[in-house]
Parts: sequence; structure tokens; C-alpha cells
Amino acid sequence: MPLTLFNDLTREKELFEPLEPGKVKFYSCGPTVYDYFHIGNARPFIVFDSLRRYMEASGYEVIYVQNFTDIDDKMITRAAQLGISVPELAGRFVDAYYEDADALGIKRPSFSPMATAFIPEIVALVVRLIERGHAYVAGGDVYFEVASFPGYGKLAKQSLDDLLSGARIEIDERKRHPLDFALWKAKKDGEPFWQSPWGEGRPGWHIECSAMSMKILGETIDIHAGGSDLVFPHHENEIAQAEAATEKPFVRYWIHNGYILIDQEKMSKSLGNFFTAREARKRFSSVAIRLFMLGAHYRSPISFSDDSLKQAESGVTRIKNCIADLSSAPSDASLPLNSEGESFLDNSVSRFNASLDDDFNTAGAIGVLFETVKMINLSVSNGMSLNPVFRQKAMDFLSYADSILGVIGLADAIEDPSAPDEEIDNLISAREEARKKRNFARADTIRHELASRGIVLEDTPLGTRWKKI
Repeated sequence: MPLTLFNDLTREKELFEPLEPGKVKFYSCGPTVYDYFHIGNARPFIVFDSLRRYMEASGYEVIYVQNFTDIDDKMITRAAQLGISVPELAGRFVDAYYEDADALGIKRPSFSPMATAFIPEIVALVVRLIERGHAYVAGGDVYFEVASFPGYGKLAKQSLDDLLSGARIEIDERKRHPLDFALWKAKKDGEPFWQSPWGEGRPGWHIECSAMSMKILGETIDIHAGGSDLVFPHHENEIAQAEAATEKPFVRYWIHNGYILIDQEKMSKSLGNFFTAREARKRFSSVAIRLFMLGAHYRSPISFSDDSLKQAESGVTRIKNCIADLSSAPSDASLPLNSEGESFLDNSVSRFNASLDDDFNTAGAIGVLFETVKMINLSVSNGMSLNPVFRQKAMDFLSYADSILGVIGLADAIEDPSAPDEEIDNLISAREEARKKRNFARADTIRHELASRGIVLEDTPLGTRWKKI
């Protein structure tokens, strides 16, 4: 089944066909680097990282661009609060972004452009828009004239009047229409600035993504992704300024993830109901955070709670324990092939891919993963020997699923739940010695002590094994 994606531009699920066969030009909005990114920001970073992984696994060459906004009002305000320059602030939190993103298994983009490195391209794009009659100068500012672009509102699926009634717009008498937005802002005291035909100033927020995307990927790209909160005005404005300048389609597939909710409200810094991905990583494993983020369809809202993350941790542990059992089970090539089990595994791969091909339904794919883990556990129970062909097929499926979802950590040699631990091994040996001496009370005490640490023991024909729960 070929990949389909829900295109927010057409409001339909469409067959994905890149403009250039075999190559995907993919732009995903990145962070404004004035602080650590919060757990709500982590969702698009993880979701679209996994979509990129799946496309690469499907044989596409993916040129993946994720920008850094390193100049805007928030950057200027935060730098002043900290008593440092805006470039210093950006450098600090770009490094912090990579530290957190790397820990969450998010692959580095093909390109990570910073807005301030593309000032010449931004200025050239603004000049082009003025020349084409889509922008006007007001003092040292430059505004895009939304009424000059007949398609304005096509992503949000609203008219200018509808957009105006639902927007919070600052009154500015210099604007020809209240929805006109800044392409260039005149310098204010204490702010960073660059030279332009309209005087010293800095770019507006929306123009940077259009300029960087067109410079790196070309005038028309395949996919543009981001959170649902970016549909209007950010992505709507990107479309307007790019297509007004080129008279070509800017993006062929627009995809957006749903919000993370806290107490039924969208998580956001403005509401104050947020915490950072860095704080989340101190409480939960990175693979559990990924499993939580991918456990619902990307377009659906998802409710964050400690319980949901704890459930994700338990799910990760189930998978890791399955891998540990599979790895340690005796191998016997003389055993007959497990045709039923191998057929199940072959079908698991097909079902896993079919879920992802259906608008990247990671929730369905994770369901297939856990059904397969259950089947493997039944095949490996009680220390039974395995045919090596079955073992290899099972490991291949788990490795493939992890290469897309990143919820196990096989590629990073994540800690084996039954890996040697000297203290635990000594306690298990002491328990074995107690049992030999028929001191069952002492043996039970050791078992209970280990259980209190989240470690369970399994007595198999090959000896005692332990697992974390």
C-alpha cells in the first residue's frame, strides 16, 4: 500500500507522490531558541522525525530542513532579561536543543538554517514582493498586503473577514488592512539590526521560513510540517509571501500535528501549563517519551499525565524484556520451522507498514508491535529452545520497528534488562544458596528485596534470570 497523507491544504487524504521521483523535500518548523523547548514542542519534533525515518526506510532520499528562529521579539526580550546579547542567547539554546533532541533520538536535519544567516535572501524576497505590488513600505517597516493575494486564507479555509473576526490584531494605522503582516521591522533602540533598502532593521517572523525553504529546497517543496497552532497566521503567511513572489505552488502537502493537552487545555508557555522536555527526561526515559508521543495519531490531540508516561514506561519495559528473553533463549537448528510463528512475523511487517502508509498511523503500528511482542513471548516462555530462523525474523522485525519509531533503543545498544549487575547477581547467588540449604524464608526475603527495587526473578531450567519491571 503506498503512503497517503492528510493534506491540510485540500482537507483530504492524498497519495504521496514527491515532485521529483525518489527524493522528498521536507521542511519542518523548528524552535525559537530563547529557552528550552517544552514537551508540546517535542511532539512535532518526534512525529516528523519518525515520518522522515519511514520515508528513508521506504527508499526515499529525504532532504529534511528544520530551522532555528534566532531573532524575534521573544529573543530580544529574553536576552535583555539575562543581560546577554541575542546571538549569545541563540547559541546557548541551540546547543540545549541539540542536547535534548539527541537524547530523544531525533535525527539531525539535513540542514538547520538560522534566520540571521539568511538576511540577504530575506531582503531580496521582500524587494521582490514590493516590486510585484504585494508589499508596501510604511516608515522603516515593510508589510505584506493580504488583499493583494487572492488565495489568502486557503490553508485556514477562511475568508479575510472570518480570519479578522477570529484574530487578535494590534491596531496600526499604517496598515492598509488589519491582517497585513510585517516582512521587515525598523530598528528600535537596543535591538539587533541589519542594513536594508528601507533602513536599518530586522526581518519579521514569517518571512524567514519562506526565504530559507526556497533557498535550500527550491520554490516548490513536497512537505511542510508543524504544529496545528502554526496554521494561522504563520503558515498562511508563508504561503502568501512565497506564492506571491514566485507565482508557483509553495508546498504540495501541508501536515500538522495536534496539541498536547493538560487538563483539557493546550499546553503552551503563554498559559503557563507547560514543562520542558529536559524536565520530562529527568523523570521518564527518552524511549518512553517517544512511545507516548507516537501512541496516538499525529493529527489527534493527546493528553499528557504522569500516568500516561508511566504506562509508556511499562510498555518499553515489556518490549525490552521480550528482546532479552529472545536473545537468551537456547537455539536449536534441529527444531522444525515454526511456520505459524514465521507467518505471523511476516504479516506483522506488512501490517506495521500498512498502518504507517495510512496517513502515518503510528498508533496502529505500535499496536502491531505489541501484538507481535505478545506472540514472541508465548514462543519463548519457560526457557523453550528456538529455531534460529524464527529468532532472527523476530529480531529483524523488532529492529525494523525501532528504526522507524525509536521506542526501543536497539540501535543505541540500550541497556539490556537482564544485563549483568554484580550486586543483583550476588543476591541471586545468595538466594540459590539459601534454597539449597532449604532456608526458604531467607530466599523469599531476597526475592522480596529485589521486587521492591522493581526486579522480578524467573526460575527457568537454565537457571534464574532477572528482569526490571
